[in-house]
Amino acid sequence: MRAISYRDLARQHRAKLLQSVACAVGAGKTVAVRASAASLDPSRHVFIYLANPTVGVRGMLTHIVATLGHTPAFHRSALTPQAAEALATEHAERGRNPVLVVDEAHLLDNHQLEAIRLLTNHDMDSGSPFAVVLIGQPGLRQRLRLGVLAALDQRIAVRYHIAGMNGADTADYIRHHCKISGRADTLFSEDAIGLIHNASRGHPRAVNNLALHALTAAFAADHSIVDEKAARIAITETATD
Repeated sequence: MRAISYRDLARQHRAKLLQSVACAVGAGKTVAVRASAASLDPSRHVFIYLANPTVGVRGMLTHIVATLGHTPAFHRSALTPQAAEALATEHAERGRNPVLVVDEAHLLDNHQLEAIRLLTNHDMDSGSPFAVVLIGQPGLRQRLRLGVLAALDQRIAVRYHIAGMNGADTADYIRHHCKISGRADTLFSEDAIGLIHNASRGHPRAVNNLALHALTAAFAADHSIVDEKAARIAITETATD
């Protein structure tokens, strides 16, 4: 599975880009976020990560302002212009492009989404750069298409969907984890990997769970490798959890 490159998105800063990334539960978005954050040059970008959007408008704006090193305004009415100004100042005075990433964005309420739109609307002609990335479950896409959010939806320049891994990627993923665990030899049969891939639909979290259950089943049967039978036991067990 190829990680989303927020660094490349941030390079397109003058468009004040809004990005939407939708993915199923367990598709690896948290790993993608961490990898992308690590890839950003801290001398050129400042990464603002909101992991819990249920904090409301005030909490969201306070987090942005505080992350950029400012003291948040007490009154909510002053927070939106303060956050917008802090984002613009970060580039103008420090030469860094802010990248605001909102995880679990499907949990944002309409007031928060409107606040994000206002941030992108602030001083539009100045070209002050920052990127906004909304990451959420597939329902996020349908949510943004609601008429009440049309103004925000029209600002979204790039839309991504993180799909599950294909069969070859799932096999490489399992073998890689075996290798870093100290097993370079074959531990999962091809049939077992194929069953795990189909049952998990290539989503990393489900692959992990099935592989662990299959390992346990193989150990209980005193087998040296995870075979098709162990994989089927794992699929049955996880389906009834």
